[in-house]
Amino acid sequence: MASTLLTKAFIGASSSCEPSRLASLRHSDLGSANLRISTHRRSPPKKLEIHAAGSTYGNYFRVTTYGESHGGGVGCIIDGCPPRFPISEADLQADLDRRRPGQSRITTPRKETDTCTIFSGVADGYTTGSPIMINVPNTDQRGKDYSEMSKAYRPSHADATYDFKYGVRSVEGGGRSSARETIGRVASGAVAKKILKAYSGTEILAYVSQAHTVVLPEDLVDHNTLTLEQVESNIVRCPDPEYAEKMIAAIDAVRVRGDSVGGVVTCIVRNAPRGLGSPVFDKLEAELAKAAMSLPATKGFEIGSGFAGTLLTGSEHNDAFYTDENGRIRTRTNRSGGIQGGISNGEIIYMRIAFKPTSTIGRKQNTVTRDKNETELIARGRHDPCVVPRAVPMVEAMVALVLVDQLMAQYAQCELFPINPDFQEPLKGPELYSAALF
Repeated sequence: MASTLLTKAFIGASSSCEPSRLASLRHSDLGSANLRISTHRRSPPKKLEIHAAGSTYGNYFRVTTYGESHGGGVGCIIDGCPPRFPISEADLQADLDRRRPGQSRITTPRKETDTCTIFSGVADGYTTGSPIMINVPNTDQRGKDYSEMSKAYRPSHADATYDFKYGVRSVEGGGRSSARETIGRVASGAVAKKILKAYSGTEILAYVSQAHTVVLPEDLVDHNTLTLEQVESNIVRCPDPEYAEKMIAAIDAVRVRGDSVGGVVTCIVRNAPRGLGSPVFDKLEAELAKAAMSLPATKGFEIGSGFAGTLLTGSEHNDAFYTDENGRIRTRTNRSGGIQGGISNGEIIYMRIAFKPTSTIGRKQNTVTRDKNETELIARGRHDPCVVPRAVPMVEAMVALVLVDQLMAQYAQCELFPINPDFQEPLKGPELYSAALF
């Protein structure tokens, strides 16, 4: 997101009819406060727009994550959270526990409790409207495991591109490219999920629908009745027990060989308010795609019928409208995935996110050193043989951050004045909101 900084005029800033002389400045000139380059009248102060370096998401509900894998800790700052809303560390810890490492044999063996502390923005159990800071300490760092990676690049990892961009990088644990960065996303996403549930009854559930070549048939999961208990009933987070066992076996097979596999996480949203998202550049599916694809190891995104929809004709693909018993306009099918024209239509939103195999593996690979010599690398360290079981709460968090931001945008623009009841629905059920607060 962009933040705005008002400054004094550029030294030598030109007016609209004068060529710029900024490029002619010497470095030593910048230290002089009284430097005059031109005898022409001074131009009005410039307004600089500085774009943050990719660590902040959201316009109304703004989340900035911080920290690195082997630093002192990781976390987030939430700015724009509505005041007077009940939030506790226990609310956040449930999702952080689902994300934490060391929870089963098919995840990284790194041992972290990922215990969170709320440092600000909450008083007597309620949000105050000021920024909320949430911190999780790192307690099981092993920097020595990365000695080889300080000299050679891991294939398909961010090691090389961080050097290409910044000219320097945090070697231990991969720095900001590490999945530990997602702790801040999951913590803030837990806040967003609670707000959505309280305000509009919105539920967000994700599950593993593919691990390597094991693909869960879509007709085995009923998105209308799917529960968190079904998802959490096994270590791979697949709601079908039979396919869960097949997925676990597939991950185990490569884990013992020091290799890795990828997979797919499916995410659904029930009871999403109608009207979220905006036409053209801020379409809801575009925001969801950006948020999901910002997660580590993501390589693909589909919503609704996705790429399979290209095999259908228009008459086969279109979702026919009807009026239900309550007088609401609905669709008989949902190939649109709950979004039409970039705006939510009230049906279940469903999407699929593809994750590549973990880059850091315990097998010999060809690579180059930082000084450009070809070599071979066997990476050490503790890493997931498949990221998708722990990616489930990460996907839910990013979807929640998108929806709560869009909810606040919709409220600000389209409910400032009374709605048109012929077409619009209120965003919230008052009984849901009251039940959450009291």
